[in-house]
Amino acid sequence: MKNLLPACACACALSLAAALPAAAQDQRNMVTILTAPEPQTQLMAMVLTLGAVQQGATAQILLCGPAADIALKAAPASATTGQPPRDASPQGLMQMLMAQHSVKVEVCAIYLPGLGADASVLVDGVTAAAPDAAARAILADDAVVMSF
Repeated sequence: MKNLLPACACACALSLAAALPAAAQDQRNMVTILTAPEPQTQLMAMVLTLGAVQQGATAQILLCGPAADIALKAAPASATTGQPPRDASPQGLMQMLMAQHSVKVEVCAIYLPGLGADASVLVDGVTAAAPDAAARAILADDAVVMSF
């Protein structure tokens, strides 16, 4: 009987370890890569990211090129003007995703140097991406990548 208890404990630990990867596979991570300059496309990227988060995914957003302008404190009007049907703006929905759903938002590593600016021009909470970390997120087994 004394030998049975350690064997059962070992079997339970192995069963739990085998179950963990399966459970981890249920969790999806949405990586939204947004480069499009059109405000409607930018807003739709935010809407779909929100939809994924509401269905249980974690999410992060990588903004590159003209789309990164939505992360500026002094963003263009196209990023801050509400659009039909709900009068939402790309920047407003991005900020809501950050505040209410802990979505990480980053600009491409070359965006700020290209502007000749530093991170002080970005909306609070937005940071510059580290290329190696961004690549890992995109290549992760649990990642779903959406690119606009």
